[in-house]
Amino acid sequence: MVIIAGHIVVDPQQREACLAECVTVVGQARRAPGCLDFAIGADLMEDGRINIFERWETQADVEAFRGAGPGDEQGAAILAAAVAEYDVAEVRPLT
Repeated sequence: MVIIAGHIVVDPQQREACLAECVTVVGQARRAPGCLDFAIGADLMEDGRINIFERWETQADVEAFRGAGPGDEQGAAILAAAVAEYDVAEVRPLT
């Protein structure tokens, strides 16, 4: 399993517009082969922060979906980013 998690920072005045642009991507990801979960959402504490969480069955699934990444306009809105990819060897459900 692969988990991609972290956050990006955008101008607080632009956050809602950035999130609106992500709706289509979230839908596409959730329908993509190997996607177990995909969420992009506003942070509750920091006005310009957007949290990212993805969970995929395999690295190949991530690469097949990922493509070229954010477009130029979307990429220009990102002021900072801290997103990492994690290979998960074992999962222990909490329920």
